[in-house]
Amino acid sequence: MTEVEFHFNVGDKLAYSCRLLRKARAGGAKIIVTAEPNLLAQLDQMLWTFSNTEFLPHCRADADPATLALTPIVLATSPSDPAFAGCPHGVLVNLGQVVPQGFERFERFIELVSSAEEDRLSARQRWTYYKDRGYALKKYDLSRTAEKA
Repeated sequence: MTEVEFHFNVGDKLAYSCRLLRKARAGGAKIIVTAEPNLLAQLDQMLWTFSNTEFLPHCRADADPATLALTPIVLATSPSDPAFAGCPHGVLVNLGQVVPQGFERFERFIELVSSAEEDRLSARQRWTYYKDRGYALKKYDLSRTAEKA
């Protein structure tokens, strides 16, 4: 069953995402990141510029199939996109406000939630959705730690 984690009180979702993706990539994970298109565009730009000394190979979901198969980080509005059929991705990261269709295909699923009220409210609804379906949920409150990934 999919392992579902919520990272709450993320100060800067994009910066935190970059650090989280760097860590997951270093561990050899294949990752899909979901969010609304404007947020994905911002993340795409930030992945090119967040570090002067390293590069996180990534592409958008509309890349050609060969690129999708070889790229460890894919930015998509939905992980259920037919382009992902046959492409093994073990980690799904959601920056968006809705339950991503197809999340249950992943070994690990991470929800990033800021401290903004709108984000917290939609996260509570998603938490309830997963809990009602029997998923074991893990909660990481970043307000109690130095925000690390």
